[in-house]
Amino acid sequence: MNNLRFGIAIPTAADSWRLVRRAEELGFSHAWFFDTQMLSADPFVAMAAAAMKTTRIRLGTGVLIPSNRIAPVAANSLASLNKLAPGRIAFGISTGFTGRRTMGLGAVKLADMEEYIRIVQALWRGETVEMELEGTRRPIRMLNPELGLVNVRDPIPLFIAASGPRGRRLTAKLGAGWIDNVADVERGVAVLQEMRATWQQAGRSREDLQAVAWIGGAVLEEGEPADGPRGMALAGPRAAMLLHRAADTVLAGHPAPLAMRPEFAASAEAYVAHARGFTEPDAYYLSNHRGHLMFVRPDERPFITAEMIRGTSFIGTAPDLTRRIGALADAGFSQVVFSIPPGQEQAIEDWGRIRRAFA
Repeated sequence: MNNLRFGIAIPTAADSWRLVRRAEELGFSHAWFFDTQMLSADPFVAMAAAAMKTTRIRLGTGVLIPSNRIAPVAANSLASLNKLAPGRIAFGISTGFTGRRTMGLGAVKLADMEEYIRIVQALWRGETVEMELEGTRRPIRMLNPELGLVNVRDPIPLFIAASGPRGRRLTAKLGAGWIDNVADVERGVAVLQEMRATWQQAGRSREDLQAVAWIGGAVLEEGEPADGPRGMALAGPRAAMLLHRAADTVLAGHPAPLAMRPEFAASAEAYVAHARGFTEPDAYYLSNHRGHLMFVRPDERPFITAEMIRGTSFIGTAPDLTRRIGALADAGFSQVVFSIPPGQEQAIEDWGRIRRAFA
């Protein structure tokens, strides 16, 4: 349990370095920056500033969306950061639920993401790699690595956020670190067991799996309600994800279950009915994803219950949260990442106290 590391996840601001520097002072190992261009600031700008203002904490894209920039640009950007913070950069990537849905798009295909990763890593190795550019496959490579303008010597580890079985198989195939959004201990442990089986089926050693539990929540005082001001500000955005996903499913006509969690189907159905009345029905996503993972909008507040918050986040008193996070560590998670919404930066002090319980 004492090997458990702790990180923070940041809806990126240009000056996120302030929070990252405090996280470093409190002993956090990682800071992960959202790549959600319609909701928050550019991660590479913020990571560069954080690289200059810190000395130990690792900085990762949390997570990069392949369609936001072509692979050579991502390879160059991450290698540039690696020059500023040698050996402290992590390449987190996924298919882009949030950042793409804010523009009315679905997820990137896994095969396209795998190809993207292949190109990025091959460029770091100094290889000449073929890539399709403007309809033609062309050989490309980094041309001047010897000048030292970027750093491709220190390794940049790969992490994949993968919630489904196909994504987990790709993670195991590539030997990447694995990021999972964890709502509660029981579900988190169950999915970790599935990931571990997939990992071992790929011929990899159980001990080599780096499993990152990405959570939202709040440290409450005894008797403080889950849906009170603090709980709603810190954990409410995680609960609202269920509502946003339900509206995406129905309003975009996707043949998928209405709610990820059947016990909250009534709230999801009521929210979808509300979402049908958004003022831009042909661009419902503009209203649906406003504030996603950052704050609870007044119009969605009536659909978020205390039970939904408790069921989708790690919220409770410090002793309760220490016990629950300890269970994740005992199950085999190697890092727990706390999501800190904008305007709620003081919560890092609470999470810092939880981290110290595992020192």
